[in-house]
Amino acid sequence: MPDPAAHALLPTLTRIAEALERLAPAPPARPDLGAADGFVWHPAPLPHLAPVPRIAAVEVVLLKGVEQQKKILLENTLRFARGLPANNAMLWGARGMGKSSLVKAAHAAANAEVAGALALIEIHREDIRTLPDLLNILRGQERRCLVFCDDLSFEREDADYKALKSVLDGGIEGRPANVLFYATSNRRHLMPRDMIENESRGAIHGQEAVEEKVSLSDRFGLWIGFHNCDQETFFAMIEGYAESFALPIGTEELRKAAVEWSITRGGRSGRVAWQFVQDMAGRLGVRIAA
Repeated sequence: MPDPAAHALLPTLTRIAEALERLAPAPPARPDLGAADGFVWHPAPLPHLAPVPRIAAVEVVLLKGVEQQKKILLENTLRFARGLPANNAMLWGARGMGKSSLVKAAHAAANAEVAGALALIEIHREDIRTLPDLLNILRGQERRCLVFCDDLSFEREDADYKALKSVLDGGIEGRPANVLFYATSNRRHLMPRDMIENESRGAIHGQEAVEEKVSLSDRFGLWIGFHNCDQETFFAMIEGYAESFALPIGTEELRKAAVEWSITRGGRSGRVAWQFVQDMAGRLGVRIAA
């Protein structure tokens, strides 16, 4: 015979189960990747991709002093846009030399070549541990996606480090065929040099400890270095901008002002060149796109 007490509890247990289902977070909605060419990943409070109406990108022809780096990344991105095999890429090196600008320019150039082929999805450094969740949302989507993390680095081998390592390894599911991961970093091996050296000195098997710390960057198929520019390259940068924006100023006067500007900034780089051109355009009364 059925237990009367258990039978009496059944409606209560049903109501509890229904209440728990209502409290459980809904699964993330399938994103419309055709809504924009760029998105920003927000993992909380409700995971979603926020469309970016206009990606702030510089035309690839305006990026000077990084010709070999441009060639490598453009070829890789175009292969991916055409549905061919391509590699994850890590752009590392000197500050302000156009690493993130090149990623955005390569995305724009690939979409110009293969109309609307790629969505650029930015994931913030602090959200790297949610990268597997993002890939699960993108898995199976028709549109190809470049997932991009700017200024990536780690202070220790934490959950974020392990999450990225797992994604680059592919795990048992493998990286989704429609997703490529690009990152930029000022650090060659994504970790502070003193941390790697301390591991080498303190570990019983020093070389093995070092190899473990640098193994993450080794998991990127492309490893593209950027270095400080000399004065001629700096002049080429500002003159390219000046020509593109039709600044009414002679070359000699432009160069003299650029040298003074670089001295006040303590160095030369693509970022310094762009900041100088913005200042000069303002002084000359010329409007340029930000």
